[in-house]
Amino acid sequence: MSFKIGTRVEAMDDTITGVVEAINGTKITVLSDDGFLLVYDATDLIKIVKDRNLTVSNFEVAKIKSEKAMGKRKNTPVVKTKERAAPKMEVDLHIHQLVDTERGMTNFDMLTIQLDTAKRQLEFAIRKRIQKVVFIHGVGEGVLKEELQYLFGRYDNVKYYDADYQKYGLGATEVYIYQAANS
Repeated sequence: MSFKIGTRVEAMDDTITGVVEAINGTKITVLSDDGFLLVYDATDLIKIVKDRNLTVSNFEVAKIKSEKAMGKRKNTPVVKTKERAAPKMEVDLHIHQLVDTERGMTNFDMLTIQLDTAKRQLEFAIRKRIQKVVFIHGVGEGVLKEELQYLFGRYDNVKYYDADYQKYGLGATEVYIYQAANS
């Protein structure tokens, strides 16, 4: 369709009407009735004709829009079986990931911050209905791991076990959250 500067047009995929301001090849700049300059491809615009015999009906516009929408097929990414089984959420409890500086902190202070973070993230996962969470705690002396197991044991809807050894080694615990049927 040929457009000229000053022609009234309407966007096919939008509720925008306006006047053609500039033409650059197939790109047409439209000054919308709201006062915005918008650039469209020529195929995305319809000329608004004042002659009653040449107007386009809403049915024809809807038909064109549906044909245009049918032509575009969404590509859904294929999720591999291994990735489907992968945990949805990871929480790294290494202290340097949680605070800016460890200077002046006792072991008790660090453990308290780590456990508070773990509890907050577990509560978040339960609220958001995330089924699997991996808490990365590192190997160390095992104090944090023991405290985490004590924390997880206080929840009725939670099962915990060592996370995937190939991915995390011995330094992570995976938590499975049982979801209630209708909550």
